[in-house]
Amino acid sequence: MKLHKTLAAILMGTALGVTGVVAPLPGNHDVAEAKWTQSRADQVIHVGTKYLGTPYKFGSKSSTTRTFDCSSFVQRVYREALGINLPRTSRSQAKVGVKVSKNSLKKGDLVFFRSSSSKPTSTYITHVAIYAGNNKLLHTYGKPGVTFTNFRGTSWEKRFVTARRVL
Repeated sequence: MKLHKTLAAILMGTALGVTGVVAPLPGNHDVAEAKWTQSRADQVIHVGTKYLGTPYKFGSKSSTTRTFDCSSFVQRVYREALGINLPRTSRSQAKVGVKVSKNSLKKGDLVFFRSSSSKPTSTYITHVAIYAGNNKLLHTYGKPGVTFTNFRGTSWEKRFVTARRVL
């Protein structure tokens, strides 16, 4: 009988230990739950392109689509395309998902930038864009508003701080 109780205790302890390892951790489960897929990435870019030309306005409210700032644009696109709720600011958005290197960017990844290429050691994030594949960024800033721009070999690449995958 004592052997049965010992075995039962060992099995229960193991089961609880395994459950603790595989059970989801508390936190924001709206972000980075699903694995990256081409179709999800294409959906993000598709939704973003419907806003091409929408004017840039710093501090635009999340509730409007008449104007965007960089982070309200990214927030709107991910929520509309896939129901993913991102934080409101670019600095907060840079803390969600999984970090990826500049050389590992995939379509749909968020790319974060500092304000000036003259301070290459600064990691103070002031801008976010969506990597659209083929060396293109989908984002908004100044004129022309929401647009595609090249990434590699431009001032954007020089201002790169980090990238995150939330798909």
